[in-house]
Amino acid sequence: MEDDDLIPISALQHYLYCPRQFALIQVERLWSENRHTAEGRIMHDRADLPGIEQRRGVRTVTAMPLAAPALGVAGVADVVEFRVVGSTSVPCPVEYKRGRPKAHRADEVQLCAQGLCLEAMLGCAVPEGALFYGQTRRRKLVAFDGSLRELTLQTILAVRALFQERSTPSATYEPKRCDACSLMDLCRPREIERRQSVRKWLERQMEATD
Repeated sequence: MEDDDLIPISALQHYLYCPRQFALIQVERLWSENRHTAEGRIMHDRADLPGIEQRRGVRTVTAMPLAAPALGVAGVADVVEFRVVGSTSVPCPVEYKRGRPKAHRADEVQLCAQGLCLEAMLGCAVPEGALFYGQTRRRKLVAFDGSLRELTLQTILAVRALFQERSTPSATYEPKRCDACSLMDLCRPREIERRQSVRKWLERQMEATD
């Protein structure tokens, strides 16, 4: 698969959070920033600077390019830590997030995709990764077990299909999700949902008069 055809790893997180958000960003190339995205960008500034550091037996690589052409994904890991286990060096991707751990698995899928890329690139097993959340200032270890790997692979397939369709899913307003989204004004979920409700009402009225 050509590099231009590889799906950005970050797109997997966008898709699981909201397929419409994913399409607006990746298909329609729209973007808008709010306080949440600005804080996340600032938090990533240090990790986004490429570098290598050795400390206490751990080699830390920041802004490490990743790719797995066989899976069709590519991206950049915020941090990859290489720890010596026995006679081997085991990589552990670390993804930085501004908020706190979430009920859904979007962040975990993004992290697992990084692990799959590392396995493809380095030819070694990557059993786990970590999510660092800015609000809690704590790491959450994530095991790359069978169920998470399967969810990640299925998400890659779903994202690729939506890419190929070049279509944007219709909007459904969900306050908890939509109100925090930086694309709220571009997406207009409440307005679109009202239009859909009116259209369905008119269709029912037309059917009733037939």
